[in-house]
Amino acid sequence: MRMIDFRHDLLPLKDRIYRTGLRITLNAQEAEDLTQDTLLRVWSKRHELQQIDSLEAYCLTVCRNLALDRMAKRENENLSLESVQADAPDSALTPQEQMEHDERLQRIHRLFNQLPEKMRTALQLRDIEGMSYQQAAQAMNVTEEVFKVTLHRARKALRNHYEKLENYGL
Repeated sequence: MRMIDFRHDLLPLKDRIYRTGLRITLNAQEAEDLTQDTLLRVWSKRHELQQIDSLEAYCLTVCRNLALDRMAKRENENLSLESVQADAPDSALTPQEQMEHDERLQRIHRLFNQLPEKMRTALQLRDIEGMSYQQAAQAMNVTEEVFKVTLHRARKALRNHYEKLENYGL
């Protein structure tokens, strides 16, 4: 394998690293710090990474491990994603539809944040980042079968909680 180039190999991964850090820490500033620390750590070990199959999976693993280490060192404030500014509103929706849409999104964010960290990470890597099962399993440092089970349970838990909330208000 060729030597790792910062501009062509690592820099394109910064957004995925940031999103992974954000999903784990639920804090934008902490996610930025994690992104920077991850890129620095991977760059400093660039000579040792020639045998790595997937640089992306390696970077996300480093980010995840750094985030978990930081969370273990201090009590993590579970800030909800509600404090993050929402995307620009869709002009095709009526104000009533937009309000309902926003409320559904807030419920989903709340339910997503209530999931255990492993489940949140599995959903993030596979459904949001679009990684393959193999890459996501490598990033989480588990087997592909364990990853698939975790992902299935996360999706099922999220769906069941959402349906209960929508149908029964529980």
